[in-house]
Amino acid sequence: MSHWIIAPVVLPAAMAAFIVLAARFDLTLQRTLSLATTLALMAIAVGLYLLARDDVPRPYLLGSWPAPFGIVLVLDRLTALMLVTTQLLALFVLLYAIAGWDKQGRHFHALFQFQLMGLNGAFLTGDIFNLFVFFEVLLIASYGLFLHGAGVRRLVFGFKYVTVNLIASTLFLFAVGTIYAVTGTLNMADLALKAGQVGAEQAGLLRTGVALLLLVFALKAALAPLHLWLPGTYGVAPPPVAALFAIMTKVGAYAIVRVHGMVFGGEGSPAQGLVEPWVAPAALATLVLGTVGVLAARSLQRLAAFATLASMGTLLLVFALPLAEATAAGLFYLLHSTLAGAGLFLLADLLAERRGSVRDEFVAAPVFPDLELISGGFLLAAVAVVGLPPLSGFLGKVWILEVVRAHPLWPQLWAVILLTSLLTLFAFVRAGSLLFWKPAALAAASDPPAARASSTLPLVATGMLLVLPVLLAAFAHPIARELEATAAQLYERAGYVQAVLGPPSASAARGP
Repeated sequence: MSHWIIAPVVLPAAMAAFIVLAARFDLTLQRTLSLATTLALMAIAVGLYLLARDDVPRPYLLGSWPAPFGIVLVLDRLTALMLVTTQLLALFVLLYAIAGWDKQGRHFHALFQFQLMGLNGAFLTGDIFNLFVFFEVLLIASYGLFLHGAGVRRLVFGFKYVTVNLIASTLFLFAVGTIYAVTGTLNMADLALKAGQVGAEQAGLLRTGVALLLLVFALKAALAPLHLWLPGTYGVAPPPVAALFAIMTKVGAYAIVRVHGMVFGGEGSPAQGLVEPWVAPAALATLVLGTVGVLAARSLQRLAAFATLASMGTLLLVFALPLAEATAAGLFYLLHSTLAGAGLFLLADLLAERRGSVRDEFVAAPVFPDLELISGGFLLAAVAVVGLPPLSGFLGKVWILEVVRAHPLWPQLWAVILLTSLLTLFAFVRAGSLLFWKPAALAAASDPPAARASSTLPLVATGMLLVLPVLLAAFAHPIARELEATAAQLYERAGYVQAVLGPPSASAARGP
């Protein structure tokens, strides 16, 4: 299986190019190829996860160049977990999109595969510069997907989205150049060694480079006050694209844990302890601002966008704690919030298609088709997102509350987490009441309800996505054990360094 490590990057890249060159004008062929590729990626990701469960990090040396001089991909438990999550989300989003959304642009499927290439590469890379490269790949693809279907509002927010990310990319390059100037390397395993060997005269310069990296990752993760781009972008994006974007903010959170937790968080590193003093307060602010946005939202997609922002605050609050137990709890919440948030975006589109001109706005409207199914899905999504029992959101927040007790200000943190959850519940109750429990009998005075959708595929895809939090809760115990092992391996820096920089072994594969 070791040579399959590169497949999550090569396969979608090759298929995207093939779709552009050979299937540009055949939508049926595009759908077939894209779906087959995504299914193959799902199978490969599961296989790689099973391979990574032996707790041995596996480097893949492209071109057989030894680390740290060549390009290195590294498979470990955390990488495999993120790959499985990405492919699972992508599969349901693609099933939803092929029911009609992909008709609005000729290159949807090529961009979709390039997006998967960038995401998979960002999780697999063992080099900070190539992390920048894969960030750019997924961002360029996301620009095209965001503008899929055009529209004035989408163009306005698209310009802001591109501008913010161009600034972040520039800062990323400054950070990479600064770190390389001090250490002479950008390989993560090599940096984990050399960061602790930096002299006092260059320690400040290294901290500056690492702080710039933290700023970039915080922007990608929509951490306050760098969060302003997210509500507008996710609130006007095509709903299937917004659902896929649910994993993009997690790339920023992953990068903080991987780079600042594993690489620069070791003993003796001048950058040790940089994350918690800055990220924890900003995460609390993000949680509060996201909750305020949820309360103020006037449409279901906007509510989903602010709920995504609030979930990032909760996630980064625990990721800021340099403890394996906190990281494990954060990973469980990452899985839950990604899947539940994406399902809410798809549900908003199902609702908008059926309510005529009022779309998904929080106003009374006539009874619409599939009311029972969609209202049931909304109830499931609301319970999951708010964190009510018995779904995975409740279990994730209970776990987070437990690990937060290690913080000296845990009573205040508990108060913020619980109060924001209560306010989010109020927002969902209000939304559900207006959308489903008060359908005014205004058929004669307003637009008639939209016709029933010709395809049941969007309903099936959304329903399957919303069932995943139920499965997370049902299998919470074995999943929690896996996540604890994942977090423990992340903090086992010596094993990672030895696997990447040590002598070749059976676990290290060299590319052709």
